[in-house]
Amino acid sequence: MGLPAAQRWWLLACLAGVPLSAVGAAYPPNTWLQVGPVVAGVPLAWWALRRWPMRNASVGWACGFVLLHLFAARWTYSSVPYDAWGQAAFGVSIDAAFGFQRNMFDRLVHFVSGLCVALPLVEVGMRHAGLTRRMAVMFMLLAVLAIGAFYEIFEWMLTLGLSPEAADQYNGQQGDMFDALKDMALALLGALVALAAGFTGPRTNAAPSPPA
Repeated sequence: MGLPAAQRWWLLACLAGVPLSAVGAAYPPNTWLQVGPVVAGVPLAWWALRRWPMRNASVGWACGFVLLHLFAARWTYSSVPYDAWGQAAFGVSIDAAFGFQRNMFDRLVHFVSGLCVALPLVEVGMRHAGLTRRMAVMFMLLAVLAIGAFYEIFEWMLTLGLSPEAADQYNGQQGDMFDALKDMALALLGALVALAAGFTGPRTNAAPSPPA
């Protein structure tokens, strides 16, 4: 079964974002840690979507997060110069306006991760696992927490092999000993916002129909 045109374009956009993220990267030693999973994941997603179809909206949400990830990876999450951009464009310090004491872009990315994967995970539960909507929502919330925990454990393992400077740039803790817990909580909050806003699809127990 072929992919809908919209899904092909989403996946190709993610692949095209890899060199844009890697060229001129602020921390080249970390580049492949950031873009490598995307290079491997796009062909895998292409194959999986042909075997297990998904709605265009689900693929769009997931790819939207991947593109945000690639954008942030150009500097690493905790070094995206949004505050400098705000001052250059509007003469306003975003950090000063909100009282931020650290670069908050990594917090935004983790929140958006939960927001963007909510619909795809609910659809996977309903369409391909035969779950009711209520069970699919529970599966989604638990999966968001599990993915967040796996990622934080992966970051911890990286610190065992990287130099302290490289590990700090990749992990983005910025001196916060509770950084991992806050990142996981924000991903869960993003998923809950998606659920409350109705971004997780129709409120029905019926599995969605296949895409056209």
